[in-house]
Amino acid sequence: MTGQVDTLRQIRDVVARHAGEGRAATALPRVELSRFSTATPPTGETVSPSVALILQGDVRTVLCKRTLHYGAGQFVVASVDLPVTCAIQATSRQPYLAFEMRLEPSVISDLLLAAPAPRTVTERTHVPSIATGTADPDLLDVVGRMARLLDRPEDAAALAPLYEREILWRLISSDQGATVRQIGLPDSDVSQLGHAIGWIRTHYDQPLRVEELAARSSMSVTSFHRHFRALTQMTPLQYQKHLRLHEARARLLAHPRDVADAGHAVGYESPSQFSREYRRMFGAPPGRHATQLRQPETPATTPTPAQ
Repeated sequence: MTGQVDTLRQIRDVVARHAGEGRAATALPRVELSRFSTATPPTGETVSPSVALILQGDVRTVLCKRTLHYGAGQFVVASVDLPVTCAIQATSRQPYLAFEMRLEPSVISDLLLAAPAPRTVTERTHVPSIATGTADPDLLDVVGRMARLLDRPEDAAALAPLYEREILWRLISSDQGATVRQIGLPDSDVSQLGHAIGWIRTHYDQPLRVEELAARSSMSVTSFHRHFRALTQMTPLQYQKHLRLHEARARLLAHPRDVADAGHAVGYESPSQFSREYRRMFGAPPGRHATQLRQPETPATTPTPAQ
């Protein structure tokens, strides 16, 4: 246990040296670092297929009615784009720090073709699209080696691809391996629904036609609905609604007086429907909620799941 604590501290020290405030990409392919020096209110965002190792601080993530809590020494992994709400606990003396890596399907697929699944990985009827776990010594070791490449950029081209594969293999070998494996399996829900989810993300402001989305996934409408909900915890319409309202929230944070424009920009033709659905998700009307978020001394309303 002492060795794990030491390794975690070493990774934290490297990340603390290189991470600016907020979340930013690094010179290492697909690797990002996060640093937040104050607690953040519940904030909507869309997580992409990725893994985040928490080095300091705590996080509360809400996906519909499911809530995940995780902190230092734990990781969270997502297999598909998911609209979630996250709140971070941090202080200036102990900022939130995290090492994050986007998960590349082709690399995972190549790994699964090159080696059989570890014995620790068991097939499940339902595979969660987002999961948390505790980083074991092997995972911490390779993340530490990857992080230290930030201090030795001349080694990155040769070693970063090797460390990326090892990180993925350690994740595949973990209790959350099934969540990672489905990213690289051609017949998994993630692969079959990926085109439909990508279309909704890109065209969230346009009318949603389930029949066309089902065809993109080579599924019947009934099967598409069932698999989509099992993967994302919501229906296609709810998924689109989350994306729309999270985007509207971001627009209002920048321009709090443009309530009608924000609703129209994300696809709402009816201002009253936009206000009603926004209030249902965030607990306050659009304009007032945006004002709250712009005033640090005023506690932001905790979002409630939109149905």
